[in-house]
Amino acid sequence: MHYNKFAVIGVGRYGETIARRLSEKGAQVFAFDPDEEKIENIKDEVACAVTLDATDVRALKAQNLGELDAAVVAIGENFEATVLTCVHLMDMKVKRIIARASGYQQRLILEKIGITEILTPEDEVAYVVREKLLNPNIVSFLALPDDHEIAEIRAPKGVVGRPIEEVGFRNKYEMTLITIKREYDVVKNGEECKEEHIMGVPKSDTIIQEKDTLVVFGAAKSVERFIDINEAL
Repeated sequence: MHYNKFAVIGVGRYGETIARRLSEKGAQVFAFDPDEEKIENIKDEVACAVTLDATDVRALKAQNLGELDAAVVAIGENFEATVLTCVHLMDMKVKRIIARASGYQQRLILEKIGITEILTPEDEVAYVVREKLLNPNIVSFLALPDDHEIAEIRAPKGVVGRPIEEVGFRNKYEMTLITIKREYDVVKNGEECKEEHIMGVPKSDTIIQEKDTLVVFGAAKSVERFIDINEAL
C-alpha cells in the first residue's frame, strides 16, 4: 500500500492544522520547526517531528526528503526563511512544493523563484468572510477557477415547499443542485435531538423544506442571482 508522504515546514497554528488534517487522512507527515515547543505539541499526531531550522541546508538534506510527495512551507512571520527554504527544496528536487505567502508582493516573489502552488490564508479567509457577509444565505463554499463555486446555501424562502423540478436550477439559474443536507429528528441515548444528513442524489419530485441546505455548483453570479431572486419573493 502506498502512503502519501508530506513534509510540513513550520508548525505554527496554520502549519499545525495542515499537518493534523493530513495525518487524519492516513498520510505520513514529517513536521519540522525550529521551535522545540511546537514540535513537542505535534509529535504525537504525525509520523515524525523534528526540531530543525529549514534554512540550514545541511540539516534539511539530512532528513532524506527526496521521496516526499510534497512539502508545505507554512512558515508564517519570516518570509526570508520561506524563500530560502523553498530554494533548498527546489535544489533537492522535491517533487511538489507548496508555500505560504502573505499578500501580493510575497506571492510575486515566490512565483519569480519558480513556486507555482501558493497558499494565501489571509486572502482566503477575507474572501470567505466577504461572501458570507454579502450573502448571509451562504453557509460555506469552495471557490473554483473561472469564477465558479460549490456553495452550501440555506434554502431561500422562494423555493421552500416546491419540488426541485419546478425550481429550474439548470434552465432558469444555470446551476446544478448536487445534493441537499436535511435536518432529521433522531433519538440518542434516550433523548431526542436533531442531526443533519446528506440526502444523496435528490429526485426531481423532492420537496425543498425550510431548514434544508442546498449544495449547488455554478458560476458565482448565478448563485448570487438565485439567492437574490428567491429571497425577494
